[in-house]
Amino acid sequence: MSLAPKLAKAAKELCKTVDRLTFSEPVAYVYNPLGYAWKPHHRYLEKYASNKKRIVFMGMNPGPWGMSQTGVPFGEIDAVKNWMGIDEPVDKPEPEHPKRPIVGFECEKSEVSGRRLWGLFSERFPNAEDFFAEHFVLNYCPLVFMEESSRNRTPDKLPASESAPLFAACNLHLRRCIEILQPEWIVGVGGFAQAQAKEALAGLDLKHGKVLHPSPASPAANRGWSAAASKQLLAQGIWSDQ
Repeated sequence: MSLAPKLAKAAKELCKTVDRLTFSEPVAYVYNPLGYAWKPHHRYLEKYASNKKRIVFMGMNPGPWGMSQTGVPFGEIDAVKNWMGIDEPVDKPEPEHPKRPIVGFECEKSEVSGRRLWGLFSERFPNAEDFFAEHFVLNYCPLVFMEESSRNRTPDKLPASESAPLFAACNLHLRRCIEILQPEWIVGVGGFAQAQAKEALAGLDLKHGKVLHPSPASPAANRGWSAAASKQLLAQGIWSDQ
C-alpha cells in the first residue's frame, strides 16, 4: 500500500495550519506552494513517496525559482520536468509580489540550490526511480517570506513570537513524515535544517546527518558543492562508494 496518501494528508493539514498564521514587517508577502502549487506537489508524492525510505534529505524552505514555482522541494524546473517527469499546472499565490511572479513550469530562471542538489542526485542516479527507491527530499517549512523589496527572508530570521507557532507546526509535520517513511537517516541540507530535525525528531530511532547547503550565498558551496557534498555523505556513512 502506497504511503503517498498519508503524506498528502499531512501536507494538506500543514498547509491549512500555516495559512492561518500572520507575519509582520519586514515580511510583506508570504507564498505557500502547498496551496497554489498543490498539483505538482501531490504528483511528486504519488510518484516518489509510495514506499519507506532509507535516507530523507531536508531543506529549510522553498526558493523563489524552485519549489515556489514547481511545488517540489529544491524544485529547479529542468530537474522536476525532465528528470522526475513532473509537469503540472500551477495557480497563483494571493497576493503576488510583482517582482516574484509565479509562472510554474514556464519559469525561465534557474534555482541554483536545486540545480546543484538534484544535479548531484541525477548524476549518481540517472534514472529518478533509482534515487527515490531509497531516498526522499522534503522541506522543513513550506512558506516563502519576502520583504517589500522582494528580498527573501528565511524562517530563522523571524521574531520568536512568529517563528514559535510556525516551527511547532513544521515540527509536527516533519515528525509525521518521518514516522510514515521510517528512514534510517535524516540529512539536514545546511545547519538550520539539521538543528530543526534534531529538535523535532528527538526520541526517534534515527541517524542525523548534514550536508553543506548548496546556496550560491555560501562561498564554500561555490567552490565545488557536488564534490564537497559527496565527500560529506561518504564520510558520514550515508552513501557508500558505488
